[in-house]
Amino acid sequence: MSKWTPASDGKNHGTLEFSIAQADIQKGLKTAFERNKDKIAVPGFRKGKVPFNLFLQKFGEEALYQDVMDLTLPGAYEAAVLEAGINVVGRPSIAPISMEKGQDWQLKAEVDVAPEIKLGEYLGVEVPAQDDKVEKEDLDAELKRLQENQAELVLQDEGTKAEKGDTVVIDFDGSIDGDHFDGGQGKDFSLELGSGQFIPGFEDQLIGHSANQEVDVHVTFPEDYQAKELAGKEALFEVTIHEVKRKTLPDLDDEFAKDVDEDVDTLDELKQKIQKRLEDQKKQEAQNAFEDAAIGKAVDNATVEGGEIPEAMIQEDVESQTNQYLSQLQQQGISPEMFFKISGQTKEGLSQQFMEGADKRVKTGLVLDAIIKKEGIDPDEAAVNAEVTDLAKQYNIDEAQVRAALSDTLLKHDIAMREVVKQIVDAAKPVASK
Repeated sequence: MSKWTPASDGKNHGTLEFSIAQADIQKGLKTAFERNKDKIAVPGFRKGKVPFNLFLQKFGEEALYQDVMDLTLPGAYEAAVLEAGINVVGRPSIAPISMEKGQDWQLKAEVDVAPEIKLGEYLGVEVPAQDDKVEKEDLDAELKRLQENQAELVLQDEGTKAEKGDTVVIDFDGSIDGDHFDGGQGKDFSLELGSGQFIPGFEDQLIGHSANQEVDVHVTFPEDYQAKELAGKEALFEVTIHEVKRKTLPDLDDEFAKDVDEDVDTLDELKQKIQKRLEDQKKQEAQNAFEDAAIGKAVDNATVEGGEIPEAMIQEDVESQTNQYLSQLQQQGISPEMFFKISGQTKEGLSQQFMEGADKRVKTGLVLDAIIKKEGIDPDEAAVNAEVTDLAKQYNIDEAQVRAALSDTLLKHDIAMREVVKQIVDAAKPVASK
């Protein structure tokens, strides 16, 4: 028998008391003995040949209690959770109450549980209508971007003063109070003014200067600068400008169009292709925004019983987001070690970034699960089989590999999630923005 006692503070945690039956303990003792008998040395017996009863007489069954606990606890705890009808999240803190010889063992577990969700309106919610119209300014901006990509850097005359957007080729040597510091030197470095490559204030002080000029640049390193020994310090950079280069944009004509896209012959054809691509993109963005708003409204209309989401669920979400991010990098050939080295981050710092929005993500999952339960969405075997086939085609692997990697329970949950999202979005009412 198990006993669940919610915490008196009304929050989503409590104490689960349960027992391990004496019959299971005795079975566990024999299993533990069989696993360890080759290590047991008793005078007059070879290792592995000591009778079980003799072992108990000489050492007592208590010598095997830790092994028995390891064997029996998982099943007993799982059964207790099922019997209590609670949805445990995170790792429990389990401690024995009593472990008397010949008696059932009594234990207690301090656990967090998933909160109950009180649903509000989720079908027919009003959502701001999304604008998916492509304006002339959008087309012009895309053409400008393509021009920038095709631009050439043209060396300017010696007297030409550098402007924002120009690229200067420089030598620089940084010092603090006359002491030169590591990483503060460079030769023939190409720097686009206004790009933000250097610390704030550096690039601005080169504007208005021309080739073959020497410039003293005074800056203050940010307080949060990654090199702690430089953070907050005032520094002097002695800079020599060797060259000033300026972008020269190509003309918007048919030749430009053919350079950008070999499948077109004229600028008008290029504009038509860009227009169609922007329209498709805008429609998808508008659809995504509408879906997010509809789901967000359904989530906002629901309340969490107990007032807050357990910290264990927040941490579980953050860990999942972090691992997923690193896994995606790994697929691109960037190992976690490489990423942390080149980014200067730590795994803890990366995880901290995913803390933002974690409570909203967890609540969204809880609300959608509650709607699935209320709507009775339960994908059948045919839906699961179709999902397996789709995933196999998507990742170009055998269906058997999909089955081995994903359980039916997980597949059903994913299908149900998509179905409930579709129901919410299809029923949402677009309203004009005020």
